[in-house]
Amino acid sequence: MALEIIVVGVQLSYRKCCLGWEKVILLCVPNPDVVIFPVFQTWLHATDSGAQLLRTVVEQVPQIYCLDGKEPNTQDEEEVVQSRLLQPLEFLLFGEDPQAGLEKLQQGSASSQLCGRVFKEGETVYSCRDCAIDPTCVLCMNCFQDSVHKVHRYKMHASSGGGFCDCGDLEAWKTGPCCSKHDSGAATAMETVRFRIARGGFYFSIQYMLVWEESFELAAELVICNRVMEDTFYCVLYNDEHHSYDHVIYTLQRSVQCDHSEAHTHTALIDKEGRRAVKRGELRSCQDARDLIRSHSEHISLQPLRVEILHSAVMAHQSFAMRLGTWFQQIIGYSVGFRQVFCQVALEPNSELDQTSLISRLMLHDARLYKGARKIIHELIFCSLLMETEYKRLFAIEFTKHYMQLQKDFILDDHERSISITALSVQIFTVPTLARQLIEECNVIKVIVDTVMELLSEHLDANHRFHFQGYNSDKFFRIQVIFNDLRYILISKPSVWTEALRTQFLEGFRVFLELLNCMQGMEEVKRQFGQHIEVEPEWEAGFSIQRQLRHILVMFQDWCSSDVRPLLLLSFKECHRALMRCNNQPFHSEAIDYYMCKHILHVRPYKVSQEPVSIHLPISRALAGLYVQLCSTGAIGRLHEYLDPSCDYTLWAEHPLRCVVLAAQVSAEMWRRNGLSLVSQVYYYQDVKCRDEMFDKDVIMLQIAASQMDPNHFIMLILLRFELFDVFNGNHSNKDQELLKQWNRLTEEMLYLIIIVVGERYVPGISQVTKEDVMMREVIHLLCIEPMAHSSLVKGLPENESHETGLETVIPKVATFKKPGVSGHGLYEVKKECLLEFNPFFFHYSKSQHSKAEDAQKKRRTQEGSDKALRPPVPPPFCPAFSTIVRLLCCDILIHVLRRVLQRAVEDRATYWTEAMIQRALHLIGQGLSEEKTQLGGHPVEEVTFDFSLKARKHGKSVFHLLSRMKSLPSLEAQKDMIKWILQMFEVVKCLREKSSPAACMSVEQTKPEEIVPDKDKAERKRKADAAKLHRQKIMAQMSAMQKNFIESNKMLYDNMPESSQWEPVSSTGSESVVLSLGPQRGSTPAEREVLTCILCQEVQEVQAHSPAMVLTACVQRSTVLTQCRGKTLACKETSYPLFMPPDLAVGTHTGSCGHVMHSTCWQKYFEAVQNATRNRLHAEHIIDLENGEYMCPLCKSLCNTVVPLIPLEPLTLNYENAELVGQHLTLPRWIQILSARIRGLKSVTQGSGKDSCVIPLSGCSGERKFSDSITEMLVVCATTVHRVGLQTAPNELCPRVAIMSWNTCAFTIQAIENMLQEVEKTLFGSLQNRQVGHLAGLKAVVQFSATQHLKSSHAVIQKHFTDMFGALLPAMSSENTPSIVEIDFFHLLVGLVLAIPALYQEEAVDLRPSAVSSAYNHLHILQLVTVAHIVQVLLCSTDYPAVSGGEDGEEAKAAAELYATVSQCTSGLRSDVSGSSVAERVRTGIRPFLRCAALFFYCLTGVPPPEELSMEALCSYLALPSNVFQLFQCHSGTVSPLIRRWCGHPSIAKALKGEIQTISYPRKRNRLIDLPEDYSALLNQASHFQCPNSMDDERKHPTLCLFCGTILCSQSTCCQSQLDGEDVGACTAHAATCGAGVGMFLRIRECEIVLMASKTRGCTFPAPYLDDYGETDPQLGRGNPLHLCPERYQKLHQLWQQHCILEEIARSLEVVHVMFAFEWQML
Repeated sequence: MALEIIVVGVQLSYRKCCLGWEKVILLCVPNPDVVIFPVFQTWLHATDSGAQLLRTVVEQVPQIYCLDGKEPNTQDEEEVVQSRLLQPLEFLLFGEDPQAGLEKLQQGSASSQLCGRVFKEGETVYSCRDCAIDPTCVLCMNCFQDSVHKVHRYKMHASSGGGFCDCGDLEAWKTGPCCSKHDSGAATAMETVRFRIARGGFYFSIQYMLVWEESFELAAELVICNRVMEDTFYCVLYNDEHHSYDHVIYTLQRSVQCDHSEAHTHTALIDKEGRRAVKRGELRSCQDARDLIRSHSEHISLQPLRVEILHSAVMAHQSFAMRLGTWFQQIIGYSVGFRQVFCQVALEPNSELDQTSLISRLMLHDARLYKGARKIIHELIFCSLLMETEYKRLFAIEFTKHYMQLQKDFILDDHERSISITALSVQIFTVPTLARQLIEECNVIKVIVDTVMELLSEHLDANHRFHFQGYNSDKFFRIQVIFNDLRYILISKPSVWTEALRTQFLEGFRVFLELLNCMQGMEEVKRQFGQHIEVEPEWEAGFSIQRQLRHILVMFQDWCSSDVRPLLLLSFKECHRALMRCNNQPFHSEAIDYYMCKHILHVRPYKVSQEPVSIHLPISRALAGLYVQLCSTGAIGRLHEYLDPSCDYTLWAEHPLRCVVLAAQVSAEMWRRNGLSLVSQVYYYQDVKCRDEMFDKDVIMLQIAASQMDPNHFIMLILLRFELFDVFNGNHSNKDQELLKQWNRLTEEMLYLIIIVVGERYVPGISQVTKEDVMMREVIHLLCIEPMAHSSLVKGLPENESHETGLETVIPKVATFKKPGVSGHGLYEVKKECLLEFNPFFFHYSKSQHSKAEDAQKKRRTQEGSDKALRPPVPPPFCPAFSTIVRLLCCDILIHVLRRVLQRAVEDRATYWTEAMIQRALHLIGQGLSEEKTQLGGHPVEEVTFDFSLKARKHGKSVFHLLSRMKSLPSLEAQKDMIKWILQMFEVVKCLREKSSPAACMSVEQTKPEEIVPDKDKAERKRKADAAKLHRQKIMAQMSAMQKNFIESNKMLYDNMPESSQWEPVSSTGSESVVLSLGPQRGSTPAEREVLTCILCQEVQEVQAHSPAMVLTACVQRSTVLTQCRGKTLACKETSYPLFMPPDLAVGTHTGSCGHVMHSTCWQKYFEAVQNATRNRLHAEHIIDLENGEYMCPLCKSLCNTVVPLIPLEPLTLNYENAELVGQHLTLPRWIQILSARIRGLKSVTQGSGKDSCVIPLSGCSGERKFSDSITEMLVVCATTVHRVGLQTAPNELCPRVAIMSWNTCAFTIQAIENMLQEVEKTLFGSLQNRQVGHLAGLKAVVQFSATQHLKSSHAVIQKHFTDMFGALLPAMSSENTPSIVEIDFFHLLVGLVLAIPALYQEEAVDLRPSAVSSAYNHLHILQLVTVAHIVQVLLCSTDYPAVSGGEDGEEAKAAAELYATVSQCTSGLRSDVSGSSVAERVRTGIRPFLRCAALFFYCLTGVPPPEELSMEALCSYLALPSNVFQLFQCHSGTVSPLIRRWCGHPSIAKALKGEIQTISYPRKRNRLIDLPEDYSALLNQASHFQCPNSMDDERKHPTLCLFCGTILCSQSTCCQSQLDGEDVGACTAHAATCGAGVGMFLRIRECEIVLMASKTRGCTFPAPYLDDYGETDPQLGRGNPLHLCPERYQKLHQLWQQHCILEEIARSLEVVHVMFAFEWQML
């Protein structure tokens, strides 16, 4: 067993001193000024410096890494190994102080031309589609950003690891091979003395890395003489691909007695590095641990974990060997000379070991090393041997020499290919010059193919054919990877051929044909009769190889065609010889004669339905491809020199024809007893992934045979193989309906095949077309099915060896692009002029695509007013070698077949024909007529031998005669237009033959159908259309007259009704008509009946206080949408929250509703049913949280977690005269005095010292409102949910904060709606009315629900809340915990005071509430006080004032200046240089959101309709405030001035003005998702520079961007896991808990997808807002096209967040997508 080595990735550093080392001395060799370590002196003076160096290593390494029995410490080990070994080695290499030597090297060296950056797994790489030689040529992020390719057509994708940047490689790029950082520079000359010393050091070091090659025991030369080492051992656990993370953790916990955290750490390091010492101790204890690990792991998996016992000294030397590997990488990076010396030493043959070089020995032992060791060695090869052209060539020769052994080792390995030495093949074989040298010198093609044959030899049967029954899928997958190396070698064909290259290539091609010979006819199938097949045979393996060879076959043909004489002809000869040697699928009978229409075919009988048949014919198809190359290059004329002209082309066509017939019989359901395996094979045979080298090549081979055979014989051969010869050769009849169906279906397929052979000419070499013409035709036919997205088109097109389809070059010529909207993707639509090329029997259509395309084109033609005839398009002419194929159309046998088919339809023998059969026959006739017309139009009649029309008119029952009879058959009504067109074509061709007015005939042909229709029919249709139009106009006029009459007769009714609906405000024309929502002049609450329908039982019920409850579905969630300090967490223990909401709105509670109504009893039954059904559903906990009462709305499937009871508005009309009288006495000072007295009285009662002081009369009381029991129950349900969700606490309906949270959710929901409307610049009420009614209905329900909380909670609790809140406005009544006015959100305070004040009217003995007049004044005075306080808050928190010119003499400006002066006098921190107009403007803008929220609140509370447009003046009028809000200070100066002084005197105000307390400026900043760059590559560049804060390694990370705050996180990584509520969670989950109150929206940068998160266990993916040029997203960067930000889609994401729909989107996504294994969202 070879050495097991570990990577210690520690950066090499130089130090002036050494820890624990002897005193440094001066040595005068070779430089007297150099300070040298004593060990270096010993090395220099030793007779054998290598032996002395080895002794030093033997002595020091165990001391450094064993650490005398202590636990290893990586940092300590690194410091000691630096001082004792590495720094002396550096002195040896530099011959002086390494730092000084390094500076000299850097001064004399030019930077390397090659970048050579080794890619890590998941790193983004770029490939230029315009300049790259092949798709494997890629650039790293930094080189791409500094290169010319950034403005080219490029692709980006995630690297699988193991490759390196090709920047600077001249052979990798057509243009721009270097970025600005890697321009070519001159290599530095080697310094003889220094590098001679380096050579010895390198040789020793590499030798040291290879001392263990056979066992885990310590080598003899490394044993310390005369010293007994302590027997300390390690139990080392290795990585494998059979056990999961959980399996290993489980095993370690039970085997080595470690906790979960430690086991998880061990497992992560084993996965990362490949191995880990899980136990250290005596041999016996380690053996026990090993046995336990194997035993426990076998219980989980059939294969135990790999675990070994290593001596501590062995581990020490292995660790140091790997440390030498990282040291090598840094040393050779200092100088080109060092790199060249290392390459020389590594490649130098060793005479003692069969001339095997050191690097070869490393490669041959790669499969025995673990992951970390392999990475070190591979990176060492990357930065040395692959960076030097000459040494890269020598290394490639060594690699090729050992290629077969390396691949055998890889097959037996259990590690991924990316960490195997075989992955280096892409770096070698893709270099064009190197690939050709390897072909010439090593015949690498033969080496690769021989390797494949050697590895697949076990699957050869007795006939030397592959048979993969029972194959090992993992091993087979690894073998398939080898085909990539063959593709790499052939990826760039040579422009100049040498004789050696030609000879070796031809030899490699012969060996490749031997591989194809093993595939020819493999895995035969035979039709199953009677019983259905019991076991489905294996078929995937054969098709997997076929797919691997798909591009390789094309590449071989391209290489051959690049050297026409003699390579192409010789290759064709070899391929033909291989085909003739094949003994696969032999005939079992002698040839016999078949007769039809006086023609004789001598051929061997064979029936596909009865004898074995194989779908795998690679040699036949390769021969067809080479034949086409001969035609396209003009070498077909010399084929007779290499091929016997008398060869039997029937044999060429035999096997391809069998495959086509097999597909036809499967389509006819003749093979249904053979199971799905055969159906799948036929599907892939014709699918885009395989068809170009399977079905297409079979068609070409049939065309080759058709061009060389007698046309009648060819059609007879087709009839024979389709088993239809007897059907068309006599009166062969059968009454078996199943058999008749099969015959009909086979006849359809047979006619379809003839259509293809004659009409499919779009192949370069078969006709004069280019690859671009071929691609244009493919695209046209795909778009004729339906408009398609770019990605759908790409999927439907075959890719070349460079993974290109050529779509971009042709799509503008054939299609127009329609850009996408907010959702969906952009679509291409075919141009109208390209529809002439549409062929309904396009040979790449599947059955479903044929039907869709036919229906789409008929529908289009109908809309355009054309006939429905789908004419065959005019094809390009055949090349001379294929020109005889058209004779098939006019041969006797085909005319006979067409006549028999048409005759069956005319005789109406329903079971003997189908419409599809007739359709194909008509198409063939159309093809024949079109061909004849084309030839007659281009040549004199005498020279035209094509006589289809003449033969079709012969005999009594001729084709023409039968067609004339068919046009009147009702059963063929759908083909009537096609028959009519064919009959016209007969006349056209006849005219051309008779030379009688062909132009007139052409005009007849091109006449539109509507011109052929008689004038009488046209006039009749026009008359009917005019009559219908007149009738519609008459009806509309009658309806309009009836409407006007109704309005006139009910004029009084319309005068008394408002102009708008129940949700619309009353319009106003003047300020005097504005309705007030509060105060003594407030408008009346309309008395409206609200009758609603339950969505569950569909019963109708009126919403009444005493009726059973009607409820709205609702969802309560915590929200940070409005936060002004993202990331802040509110602690429930804080005394001010939730009673006082902070102004930063850090976390709010939002309640939203979809507006759907149910009976409370119906909802309860539905909820119970949902819970019972969901508990049994797989992963139901990830969709809805049953414990938290979640469910999906029965109608719209919105996520809900509670219901809000509907409470009707109480009709209310004020007595304005009485209200006016009350107002004269109940002024603001008097109102404050009364409330203060009442509060003091309540306090005295609470304290037990009051007598009559608590009974203070309040103006106007009435009885408390009563509700039904069900409404009361639903009020408790909703309030408990709001309390539980908002405070994240256990449900407790008796908690005193239940009412507060209800008021808070009411306020926050209104603020969120106002913010959303302001964001989109929509009017306040108009926008709500134009939205779904449910939004406004839900808001009203939430306000009314919150208004009833004082009824359900204790009177004393509500009174206490009001007292505390009122103390914020009246400092005289405040407590020590009352916050200052800059620490309060005043809208929350307004809602709380308004909804809590009715509690002051309640007594223990009787339930009272304020009268309508009292409520009006209470609301007015509370609003006035809160508005005044908010204005002062705006002034105290404002630091910048807008510059307003003029207007200083206005009343508002003066009042503003006066107020500002008053506030300034009370504080000592406000600016003094502020004008009155600036203050007025700041206050207007600052309080506008507050006033808008207040208007919404009072509208939902009182029901008073607002004005349509709420300007600032209208807004103030609606709220009974003066339009000049500063008048509040002037009118109530006596009351307000003392309050201002008390407010400003709060200690927190001084701190706020000094900046010690963070304040919020008004209006608040509206939150938006972060700004994203327009180009996605900028984000990828940002991610490439991301460094995980908790990890220093360079392993793959998943940088994930929070779209709320812009933080980049390391997701799905154990390094950034943290604890949340006692549970391990990933970085995104932990971040979402603080940034979004549990809700998150993240962009996974390297995956280009949005992740929505709503809790620790729920999330979903969402399309990223980045689109390519074709209007499509690109998740996982699968297509790799350049991406650009779509503002509309990003705005949609923003609205999703602002409207609190993330939770709903997740639930709907999880409801639709059913997964077997749930994703652990908490670990994201």
